[in-house]
Amino acid sequence: MQGEWTGELVGADVWETCRELIPAGGVFAFLAEHRDDLFPASMFADMYPSPNGRPSMPPQVLAAAVVLQSLYGLSDFDTVGELRCDLRWKAACGLGLLDTGFDPSLLAYFRRRLSGSSDPNRLFTTVKQVVAETGVLKGRVRRALDSTVLDDAVATQDTITQLIAAVRRVVREVPGAAQVVAEYCSAHDYEDPGKPRIAWNDEQAREALVDALVTDALLVLGHLPEAELGPRAADAVGLLALVAGQDVEPAEGSDGRDGRWRIAQRTVPDRTVSTVDPAARHIHKNRSRHQEGFRAHVAFEPEVGLFTAVELAAGFGPDNHEAAVAEHLLADEDPGLTVLGDTAYGTGRLRRMLEADGHTPVLKPPPLQQAVPGGLTADDFTVDTTAGTVTCPAGHVKALGKPQRNGQRQAQFKALCRDCPLRARCTKSKTGRVFSVHPDWDVLKAARDQARTDPAWQAEYRRWRPPVERAIAWLVAAGNRRVPYRGIIANNTWLHHRATALNLRRLVNLGLHHTSGTWALSTTT
Repeated sequence: MQGEWTGELVGADVWETCRELIPAGGVFAFLAEHRDDLFPASMFADMYPSPNGRPSMPPQVLAAAVVLQSLYGLSDFDTVGELRCDLRWKAACGLGLLDTGFDPSLLAYFRRRLSGSSDPNRLFTTVKQVVAETGVLKGRVRRALDSTVLDDAVATQDTITQLIAAVRRVVREVPGAAQVVAEYCSAHDYEDPGKPRIAWNDEQAREALVDALVTDALLVLGHLPEAELGPRAADAVGLLALVAGQDVEPAEGSDGRDGRWRIAQRTVPDRTVSTVDPAARHIHKNRSRHQEGFRAHVAFEPEVGLFTAVELAAGFGPDNHEAAVAEHLLADEDPGLTVLGDTAYGTGRLRRMLEADGHTPVLKPPPLQQAVPGGLTADDFTVDTTAGTVTCPAGHVKALGKPQRNGQRQAQFKALCRDCPLRARCTKSKTGRVFSVHPDWDVLKAARDQARTDPAWQAEYRRWRPPVERAIAWLVAAGNRRVPYRGIIANNTWLHHRATALNLRRLVNLGLHHTSGTWALSTTT
């Protein structure tokens, strides 16, 4: 049941009695004055469909608290502490001077209702509607794209810890699993969540433990009772199968059929790093830096300084690549934008999509790889995709072959490289150069030429691409480099709330006010 204002406060009205103590022109004063205009009770009606039951805390209070919580990066417990003790928070949320606030669990309950509703990101949507009403983005045709890696909220687990935790989860969730573990498993006492006591500096002891734990996991999977599993039980079994295989390989001299295993001498690209949050991933931001967590994607208006779209996604897979997520971030935009992005967004697919939607891509093209350090690149070759030929720097011409399954076509220069004076700068292959042409060769070649020779393109990129890096700095400030929850859904909602708070702060700094039912700004940008 949706709670409503009763008209009675616990103690004096903080906003009326202490207004001079609360700095004007800030988010606290703005929410105190316009909280009900920004978040009217009607916008939450679908979240409380039943008229029965105990009235909830008015959702306007919770919405204002969530915005402030996201702005300052506080836990639920600390947020309620501020509501009890800080006059600014009391005024912003409409509480009386002696109001002790509410239990922190109400914030989690409110977020769960949001996540399960038809519009889980409605706070962000509401502020976007305010932005549209002010007209602050009218004529602002630039959108800068970027992403950053956010650390997960759980501890990264090693192979041994994951195997033990996964078996314990199966015991908890799957009927009959406890009896299977008791009968067949002997590598560890699975009632103990800790690691086994072995000589951890003894490599043979570690290998024997891994071998025994993987064997236990396979025995559990092989002897579970055949029955239809519920969602939680099925997830537990699937997670055990995943962690039992992702980090191990047959031991030396084994083909795997004799049950001898060891920790693999490589890292699985889509490796699960924790059984506590299976959605978190090992992410490489670049060759030298990696983190465990999620990837936050943003679209940002660089002139005014507002987030126009955000999305939190897993850190691995083609659907979560920057260029793929960019399509979602720009889906609701009108034609005519200039879209700026670094090399992660410079794919041929995204360029074609933007041009088809009426946008102008200003995307830095990916750098060309050199087969020989300091040697020739692909742009030293002349490619004619219409005629289907490639001319090498030495003047040799070869025809392109038929498209392969990935769409690429190849020109075989092998025999011609034998006595070529440029061979040492062109290829390390003993058999000679094989030149591959991507299906988007012409699109990417034109982009490289433009980025290298067009002063207008260079000026546009250098002027308007860097502000999005400042936006990313805002996003992760105040301890927000680490996500506060587990899973993609909860953290995607958190990311939208964080962007909502930052947009609201920016609008308030620009003089946002509400008069005669209309949102407007008192300053021009």
